[in-house]
Amino acid sequence: MIDTDAGSDDAVAILMALRHPEVDVRAITVVAGNVPLPQGLVNSLYFTELCETHVPVYAGADRPLLREYVSADWFHGADGLGDWGDRYKPQRTQPSDLHAVDAIIETARSTPDLIIVTLGPLTNLALALSKAPDIIPFVSRCIVMGGAACTNGNVTPAAEYNIWCDPEAARIVFRSGLPVEMVGWEFSIGEFVLSLEDIEFLRKIDTPYADFAIDCNIKGMRGYEIQTGEIGISLPDGVAMAVAIDPTICKSASQHYVDVECDSELTRGMTVVDKLNLADDERNAPVWRELLAIPNKPSICWALDAARWKDLLYQLLR
Repeated sequence: MIDTDAGSDDAVAILMALRHPEVDVRAITVVAGNVPLPQGLVNSLYFTELCETHVPVYAGADRPLLREYVSADWFHGADGLGDWGDRYKPQRTQPSDLHAVDAIIETARSTPDLIIVTLGPLTNLALALSKAPDIIPFVSRCIVMGGAACTNGNVTPAAEYNIWCDPEAARIVFRSGLPVEMVGWEFSIGEFVLSLEDIEFLRKIDTPYADFAIDCNIKGMRGYEIQTGEIGISLPDGVAMAVAIDPTICKSASQHYVDVECDSELTRGMTVVDKLNLADDERNAPVWRELLAIPNKPSICWALDAARWKDLLYQLLR
């Protein structure tokens, strides 16, 4: 199951899953994030049409739990896909009537060992967990593209956008006991970015999928250069999907308590990772008392094989 805010990097991640011969995507649920919910719904329907699949698409939360909604259209474009007008519009498919929160619950209850991949703010998943905490044992993995482990974010110095957008929802998910695997924003810079040579290689593949992956990210490429000074296409959601498909692409991971800052405006949305396991020190326990009662610590990806993630991407866009 994929929960998405349907921006340009989400597009690549979803294509990867839909194109993989051994991945059975049971549902796509949509949340407000990169773009408002109605646009995210349109985009998600287009992704399924492009891949000629019949995966149901469900509309979910149109705003964060408690915060004012703030999009990322400056980066992805008003349509989330680079402002191509009507170029990426679904022609045949319609969204399912069931709300995304109920779709998450029903899919989890009917799918043993369900893998959930979240590519946007965690509002839908937090609402599902609050409504039906009994679904937690049915989920075998929950790969979260979000946060930044002991490093800077991309929307503030402290926070990555997906977590910053709805920190209260993120806190619910990280504290829930779900088997969370956090793949942070730090894996969408430097060697993980598609370079000009990588982009040229994808152009030579010359398929509708490869061309779409590049074209819908051109505006984001400009935004990434403004933000970081680097030239290339940053695909945080694609990287997270690669880890979901092939966990061995994450070369180093370990489990730690994680909390999300919800009170400070300076550090709102910061994913506070207990990398040194300081919560186990009785002198610090009062600060982490609620987390110490959680059955599972999230798994944090610390190192990732950039070459293998790109190779997997190339294979799935052919």
